[in-house]
Amino acid sequence: MYIPPLPDNWDSFGNRFTRWLGRTLFGALGWSFAGELPNQPKLMFVVAPHTSNWDFFIGLFGMLAIGFKGRWLGKHSLFVWPIKGLMTRLGGMPVYRHAPRGMVEQVVDQYQQHARLHLAVTPEGTRAKVGKFKNGFLRIAIGAAIPIAPVGFDYREKKIVFGELFYPTGDLIQDERTCYQYFTRFTAKYPQNY
Repeated sequence: MYIPPLPDNWDSFGNRFTRWLGRTLFGALGWSFAGELPNQPKLMFVVAPHTSNWDFFIGLFGMLAIGFKGRWLGKHSLFVWPIKGLMTRLGGMPVYRHAPRGMVEQVVDQYQQHARLHLAVTPEGTRAKVGKFKNGFLRIAIGAAIPIAPVGFDYREKKIVFGELFYPTGDLIQDERTCYQYFTRFTAKYPQNY
């Protein structure tokens, strides 16, 4: 099974056992990787199509297999005892939806405070069919001056596909359509919901 090498500019996570565990579970489910990991200290993974809770577990097993510490957003109410430590350790980053500074500003602040940050977002914002992406991921990328790394979850091929970096132009409508159309090549777990 092809495992993309961890770039120098990425934070590592785990050890030999967690990599073995991730590769074993990832492989047992029949999944593999395609594409290369960009050697960028800061970027945003845009993961789509997202139609199932299985996406989280497949992504987690893939992350363990590669051995890197990616980050992901979760509403702050998920980060409570007794699972707060585990959620944080697995890369969870709480966001406060009703904070005076909105979610976009909170995430841009995180990028500005860290020398390296690799954050995964699901731009649909839901597992139900919406036919478009929310534009928060574009506003974060523009505000933090970072590239977007598209990550396709293809259930037909059982592959996580790392695409080429995308740099937003600032035209939110056109950039959203370009990103959404890119992911139509992948088959979601529930295609009717993408």
